[in-house]
Amino acid sequence: MLRKIRQDVACVFDRDPAARNTFEVLTTYPGVHAIMHHRLANWLWCRGLKWLARFLSTFSRWMTGIEIHPGATIGERFFIDHGMGVVIGETAEIGNDCTLYHGVTLGGTSWNKGKRHPTLRDGVVVGAGAKVLGPITVNEGARIGSNAVVTKDVPAGVSVVGIPGRIVRKADPELDKRRKDIADKIGFDAYGMADEMPDPIARSVNNLMDHMLAVDCKINNICKSLHKLGDTSCDEAMPELKASHVESLADKVVSMKDNAAPLTNKEDKPS
Repeated sequence: MLRKIRQDVACVFDRDPAARNTFEVLTTYPGVHAIMHHRLANWLWCRGLKWLARFLSTFSRWMTGIEIHPGATIGERFFIDHGMGVVIGETAEIGNDCTLYHGVTLGGTSWNKGKRHPTLRDGVVVGAGAKVLGPITVNEGARIGSNAVVTKDVPAGVSVVGIPGRIVRKADPELDKRRKDIADKIGFDAYGMADEMPDPIARSVNNLMDHMLAVDCKINNICKSLHKLGDTSCDEAMPELKASHVESLADKVVSMKDNAAPLTNKEDKPS
């Protein structure tokens, strides 16, 4: 138990840039206090001291604003950021390296005995205010968006948003790697935008990168064919594309977008 608590404290530094030192984390982080209380309450619960375990859980809720039933099973390196309003039910199961933000509920949808709360596999992140309800499974590496309501199983590595929760991005490590290679090549990172973000410019940039990748592949195949025929014109290296060129082009696109007048009535529409 002590080893798990040490890991719970250490993982804060990986997931919260505001954390400065161990003393500060131990004395001012309610999420850390709640998980320390739960480790002890769960130890008591498993040894049949259920009233004492519930009393400690209630005390922890009063102190931290976080309610974790002592019967919940929680893995290693668990982090609750901010934490106020978090509720974790009795039969909830949480894997290793999971993160919850404030206002999250891992709740049940039935009054029947037995498994009635969610299972979070390793590496799951649940955003602020999200509700994950019922005996469902959120698989490895999934992301639950803020205020989403999830009542069905979630596949590994996807992002889920909305009410009811819907998948907005499926994991494709190979595609992500190829996009990153293209972005590195042209010195552009799409302002740190992820593909799941509802930003039309970010999506357009990703589509452009996909098209550039397809063009590069076709050109490479053509060059290979020409080389087999004795043509060495493709052996010359392509000119380097500098980041300043890309930034200049991006500035022009943004300027054109800002100067474009919206079509608001019939007179404005082109004939």
